[in-house]
Amino acid sequence: MDRTGMREQVSAGGVVFRRSDDGVQVVLISVGPLGRWQLPKGLVEPGEQPQTAALREVREETGLAAELVEPLETIEYWFLAGPADQRVRYHKYVHFFLLRYLSGQVSDHDQEVNEARWFRIDEAETVLAFENERRVVNLARQRIEEQNL
Repeated sequence: MDRTGMREQVSAGGVVFRRSDDGVQVVLISVGPLGRWQLPKGLVEPGEQPQTAALREVREETGLAAELVEPLETIEYWFLAGPADQRVRYHKYVHFFLLRYLSGQVSDHDQEVNEARWFRIDEAETVLAFENERRVVNLARQRIEEQNL
């Protein structure tokens, strides 16, 4: 923590995609007591590269193995955490990558996730809880179409 009481936090995650008879599908996870849908992501460990963290977090939170296609976007935001009398302000960076599905089952997700599920990419954009993640999925859709992935 710096002298202003702020901390920096770095996470990484991905948009895992596959093609099906239904078109392009992506994986979202449901987390928290309200079942908020979001992209899989988690903290980058000390000494770990963001792309390695993204693949690890996707495997843990969705049960899927994937391969890196390319970086998509790094989003950033601020949030407060901790007890009311000891609030800490965090500046968070999340590196998102486009990831191609290789293997695995969404039922093999870890305990911190309520559910992992495949969605049509257009449906995913409507159910995601956060605008910045909807933007990342839209960018993924553009890259998949442009590059015919």
